[in-house]
Amino acid sequence: MALSKVWFVTGASRGFGRVWTEAALKRGDQVAAAVRNPASLDELVEAYGDSLLVLPLDVTDRDAVFDAVGRAHAHFRHLDVIVCNAGYGYMGAIEELEHEQVKANFDTNVFGTLSVVQAALPILRAQGSGHVLTVSSIGGVIGFPTGGSYTASKFVIEAMSEALAGEVAGFGIKVTIVEPGQFATGFNASVRSPLAMPAYDPIRQAIRASFKPEDVGDPKATAAAILEAVDADQPPLRLALGSATLAKIRATYAARLGNWDTWEAVSNAAQGGRQSS
Repeated sequence: MALSKVWFVTGASRGFGRVWTEAALKRGDQVAAAVRNPASLDELVEAYGDSLLVLPLDVTDRDAVFDAVGRAHAHFRHLDVIVCNAGYGYMGAIEELEHEQVKANFDTNVFGTLSVVQAALPILRAQGSGHVLTVSSIGGVIGFPTGGSYTASKFVIEAMSEALAGEVAGFGIKVTIVEPGQFATGFNASVRSPLAMPAYDPIRQAIRASFKPEDVGDPKATAAAILEAVDADQPPLRLALGSATLAKIRATYAARLGNWDTWEAVSNAAQGGRQSS
């Protein structure tokens, strides 16, 4: 049986963050839950008491992030699992996107994650252990039309997390990039969009039509996968969630490889000849 763990979870009030927080508490772990609205977790506080520390937090406030992580560590004296889940979608065709809204989206999705990771790393290095979970998306692997700023931010999470994994492995710290497909998390309620340009309506409608209701998963079913990953001696660098997710990722990578193969001769010629010194 796995030893009890201490979690720090951002965006813990709803969606995946809420599901994974409840799953951790239910099995006897302790959780520092960082949320914008602490009252949203009153029910869990009543049910789990001292096992749950609720911290008000907007991850775009870097100083507040460092304070919250420090408070969590001071309270529980240890941190095992850091879940960077806070984020939202800003969707639209690239031409439609508003510059300030893209910056705001990256402030939450990318720089919020960066702040949490940087706040936690000194603690995890001192412990010589820990597991960082960054929440990406299938949209962090497949950049779909009208995915706009959201998919761009998730591609950044993928690259940043992959670099992080190589940097901290020697300190006993593990990293897992969580890549959910479509789930009924209520995510659409947090999606923001710019003013739509009619020129992009056909591609927007085609993208919406491509989403299949049968591909939408139950968020509660992801809890077992997350718990298995955090309990693993050798957790995955990437963990795709959802039965349709891997098939879409495989098809995307096959197309990429095909593209590179087709242009291989041109790529090789771009190397040039060795220049004599």
